[in-house]
Amino acid sequence: MTIQAAAPRVRDGAIWAAAWPVLAVFVLSNAATPLYVVWQREMGFSSGTLTLVFACYIAGLLGALTVAGVVSDRVGRKPVLLPAIVLAMVACVLFACAGSVLVLALARLLTGVAVGCAVSAGMAAVTDIAGRERSAKGALAASVAMVLGAGLGPLLAGVLSEAAPGATVTVFVVEIALLAVAFVVVSRLDLPSGVGGRGPWIRVPAVPARGRTAVLLGIVAFAPGITATSFVLSLGPSVLGMLGSANRVVAGALAFVMFLAATGIQFAVRRRSIRVILLGSSVATVGSAVALIGAVATAAVPVFGIAAVLAGMGQGLGQLGGLTAIGSAVPPDRLAEANAAQNVGGYLPAAVLPLATGFLGDAAGLATATTVFAIVVAAAAAAGATFALRRGAEVDRGTTQR
Repeated sequence: MTIQAAAPRVRDGAIWAAAWPVLAVFVLSNAATPLYVVWQREMGFSSGTLTLVFACYIAGLLGALTVAGVVSDRVGRKPVLLPAIVLAMVACVLFACAGSVLVLALARLLTGVAVGCAVSAGMAAVTDIAGRERSAKGALAASVAMVLGAGLGPLLAGVLSEAAPGATVTVFVVEIALLAVAFVVVSRLDLPSGVGGRGPWIRVPAVPARGRTAVLLGIVAFAPGITATSFVLSLGPSVLGMLGSANRVVAGALAFVMFLAATGIQFAVRRRSIRVILLGSSVATVGSAVALIGAVATAAVPVFGIAAVLAGMGQGLGQLGGLTAIGSAVPPDRLAEANAAQNVGGYLPAAVLPLATGFLGDAAGLATATTVFAIVVAAAAAAGATFALRRGAEVDRGTTQR
């Protein structure tokens, strides 16, 4: 039996079922967040090394995006998604057995590859199931699956590391089970087999001319938002320690609340115009940066919590606005590659800035590095708002016409 989108009475259920593999892979994406302090204590590595391990995830993701989108559009979603889920399971085993920084880095690299496939082929699969006439619902389902999974991972890891045996093992056993279900779901999805195509198989993701504005609009909002959440995921536990809270449940719960905010805000604004959604992303990200500076200045954990929630809202809004714009402007045979292009534009600064902040923290202190990071992100978000004001109406007109 396959999961199909043909019958209207089952279509909504099929759309959300198609989003499950995206959710399962993204649970793994951030499951390591509250466990870094455990590995850091056991292995004795610095904040710079910690962000370098995190950057291996981004490197794997960006590498996958140069291939996964093109392959998915040409030969189909399943040949990309099924191997990606298997790689995610291998990463779980490596995390559970990690005894060195090298093994952690390899696990993060494989996680990034799996996530790169999920954000290109997986999200395109959700849109395929939804159909062009329901692309907005498909974009919502894919985006919610991404941020909800990203939030559930650290919450599960934080709780299980404190309450269950094997602080750095149990969560990955649970995740393997979730991925196994995702493998079955993908196997049953009724998806197109691909449309062929020309050109190199490995390339920087490209976008048809009529879809470039849509992708750029997504990037200028999504990039600052996901950079802010990447900081919370990579250096958040260290900042919490600096502020006087080292409990792993707190770190995991904070990440969960961050992505819960990212999920909830998408439902709240799903009927708004694309330009309004993107502007909201920029405003939320600037607010997050201001709150982050305030948290450092006052040594207040609740203010850091506000910064995390606003960062989640910034990412969620930017992600939803970008995916909705792409779904309305890009033809189906280039959809996965367009998704990949948006994610390359978003994840590249999400790797570079937290990495630079980690090493700056080693040299000048974490408080100073965090403040510098916040100023840079706020400036980028403000620039994104300016671009959305100028060009957002173009994509809104295209959505209305469709």
